Amino acid sequence: MSESMSFSQLALPEPILRAVLELGYEHPSPIQEAAIPKLLAGEDLLGQAQTGTGKTAAFALPLLARLDPAQNDPQILVLAPTRELAIQVAEAFQAYARYMPAFHVLPLYGGQNYTTQLKALKRGSQVIVGTPGRIMDHLDRGTLVLDKLRAIVLDEADEMLRMGFIDDVQTIMDATPPGRQVAMFSATMPNQIRAIAQKHLKNASEVKIESKTSTVERIQQRYVMLDNNQKLDALTRILEGEEYDASIIFVRTKSATEEIAEKLGARGYAVACLNGDMNQAHREQTIRRLKADQLDVIVATDVAARGLDVERISLVINYDIPYDSEAYVHRIGRTGRAGREGKAILFVSPRERRLLRTIEHATRQPIEKMSLPTGQVIEQRRIESFRAQLAQTIEAKNLSFFQDLVNDWREKLETTDVDMAAALLYMAQKDQPLNVANQFPEIREPHSRDRDDRAPSSGRDKFARGDRPERSGDRAERGDRPPRPRRELKGDYTNYRIEVGKEHGVRAGDIVGAIANEANIDSQFIGNIKLFDHFSTVELPANIPAETMQHLKKVYVRKQKLNISVDTGSPATSSAPRRERTERSDGSPGPRPGAAPRAPRKPRD
Repeated sequence: MSESMSFSQLALPEPILRAVLELGYEHPSPIQEAAIPKLLAGEDLLGQAQTGTGKTAAFALPLLARLDPAQNDPQILVLAPTRELAIQVAEAFQAYARYMPAFHVLPLYGGQNYTTQLKALKRGSQVIVGTPGRIMDHLDRGTLVLDKLRAIVLDEADEMLRMGFIDDVQTIMDATPPGRQVAMFSATMPNQIRAIAQKHLKNASEVKIESKTSTVERIQQRYVMLDNNQKLDALTRILEGEEYDASIIFVRTKSATEEIAEKLGARGYAVACLNGDMNQAHREQTIRRLKADQLDVIVATDVAARGLDVERISLVINYDIPYDSEAYVHRIGRTGRAGREGKAILFVSPRERRLLRTIEHATRQPIEKMSLPTGQVIEQRRIESFRAQLAQTIEAKNLSFFQDLVNDWREKLETTDVDMAAALLYMAQKDQPLNVANQFPEIREPHSRDRDDRAPSSGRDKFARGDRPERSGDRAERGDRPPRPRRELKGDYTNYRIEVGKEHGVRAGDIVGAIANEANIDSQFIGNIKLFDHFSTVELPANIPAETMQHLKKVYVRKQKLNISVDTGSPATSSAPRRERTERSDGSPGPRPGAAPRAPRKPRD
């Protein structure tokens, strides 16, 4: 990266440049400096860059600059492997386009209500950011039309390959109009990704950036595994149980800064929030109060905290895990500055383990698992804090008036010095009781995991290496080796039937990818899959919510609706072939005997 280059030298339109500068961006990162001019010129681009190198802005800024504001149909399509990344990219587009009139971006991902998505699609959006499964679903339904698309972006292409989405990606790209601009970003370049690039990218420029993201060595990094509804209790325990001078708490949204600051204020903390709605004068006033010891806790968004450098900040708490490692490094960099030591704590829910792994990989440092402070620890901290205040008051204040009162009251009440001091102590500590050890019940780690999957031998690590556990099915047909033993699963599992099979071209990876993305189930908790001609079976945890199962019924894989149901173990679900479907007069497959008639599919525009 050229230190002398600024964003103003990249020929971005004034509304976009204004937003970028307000977000605190000063110099483009290497991937941004290399990619933005090429994409502005309309070239195709193949970029190899790790998460955390700033690639979202590398494609979002130039593609926004080429947008036609008068056209309300989808002009840019971004494919992302997970809902978390899709949301992050959509939020970035919205932030960069804040001064572009009538701009709309729409994230499309599994688990979101269809009615909401359909209404948004009818209103029109220039930018669509989605997961392959949900994009395929809307294309099949005819609710997403890409005939006016100007550009398509594949973000984290190797991750989409790992999750089994790569065939869907191929199908989606084939459905886009010729001549559209293509940008593909991938941390690695396996053969399948390189083949897609050769097929769909024309005279593409290739950019390869080595990640230099690293964390400050003086920062102690730890994480806590908990559910979202445990976060506030965990936060208050950490603020009481940890040694720190001042703390900054990072959340994702402006509304969360206000909500958490209000709740902490009600618990007696000197707290304020920093978010993008604050004007510069208010922001500067808040920082002055923090530096002057008038505030001890700041609740902030990433954007609002850019450039914040206050010596007192010795603890950073990631209340919401950031979606990319670059944001994480910026966050924890608010402490441990100028040779000082600092602490960073990350809240992680079970479904966010992949983000934790990504951060560890990008920063090249493990993040240590921690236990929350117990009631005994908090009680001892309160006692020590009160004792320190007492000692400071005895040393620094003129207490003669109060000494006379104590002597007078002791005689009138006929009590001892110890009883008098104990009564006054009891009255003084009522707002924050000192005897609290039994008032803090244990916060248990979410029990959806019955083992510590951070061990090197865990299935999660195997998946990351692409060494996925063997799934039963038709492996024996290969004839060169017997199938591996059936994978043993821990916990309660149920066998489900889905209405897509080998005749539809489905693979186990397609099923894993669809269920993992649409039902938000980690792939390691998807059990054995058996593929038959007309259907398949899959083992899933028995405690999946009913609304999730209803959603899965409507999910499409290989253009077939899953129609998932509990496998009854009837002959129809055995390995014996089922009766073939009858055929309609036009030669298309008819319904199975006894099956309910399908609703007619809405024709595409």
